[in-house]
Amino acid sequence: MFKMIHKLNLLLVFTPLLFLSCSTGKLNTIATVDRNLKELSAVETIPKSPLFWSIEDSGNANTLYGLNTDGAIVKNIRVVNVTNRDWEDLTSDREGNLYIGDFGNNKKKYKKYFIYKVSNLNRINNETVAQTITFKLPKELKQKDFEAFFLWKQYFYLFSKESKKVTLIKVPNRVGEHTAKLITTFSFKGKHTQITSSDISEDGKKIVLLNHDKVILLSHFKTDNFFNDTIDYLTFNHDSQKEGICFKNNNTLIITDESNPIKGGHIYELSLN
Repeated sequence: MFKMIHKLNLLLVFTPLLFLSCSTGKLNTIATVDRNLKELSAVETIPKSPLFWSIEDSGNANTLYGLNTDGAIVKNIRVVNVTNRDWEDLTSDREGNLYIGDFGNNKKKYKKYFIYKVSNLNRINNETVAQTITFKLPKELKQKDFEAFFLWKQYFYLFSKESKKVTLIKVPNRVGEHTAKLITTFSFKGKHTQITSSDISEDGKKIVLLNHDKVILLSHFKTDNFFNDTIDYLTFNHDSQKEGICFKNNNTLIITDESNPIKGGHIYELSLN
């Protein structure tokens, strides 16, 4: 009995230290998304718009959805000259242009990838035509599945969705056909490291990579080999199929997840302070 009590006391002493040793991303649920949108794969904000912009992935409409802060669809914009092969992420620029990443490749069968530029989003009513940026991978890379990208210094940076590692490439923000440039391949610590979305802060000092149960925060980088500097893992206080992330401001994140009959289908806030 004494040995059992002694072990329990040791457990009570050391358990708090375990909690103190990890960082927890405390998500604040701010809205439930319209239930017609079950497979949200991205979220993005643009200048001079109060809406959260989103898309659904493969097998769904080639439509941009503008959501208000209650999660309701208040604007639909159909991109009439392209199809939704596998739309996976969104990014934007300071001029209010939105970019759709059509580069999902789960079965590794596609050799060409697409980014669609939708200009002057705030001035569009119901339909629009996109410009196309096409790219292929460099010869040293096999075909990969990409679900995350952002725009920085006139280049798109794309992160592959792979177990335990990530491949980082870049593509110029220029309409036409390109060959991507390999930046690096990086191996993460721990489990559950498949990247489903990403973004960079407006001040260019922080990068966030999304996984279903965590945010990987990159900071203090001096080059576009972003993994050479500070890496922090912010674990969520729950797990769901999180597919979209963007910066609301330099220290606050917006995150979305897909819905199923049990959980998900929400918009969350996460403070980095």
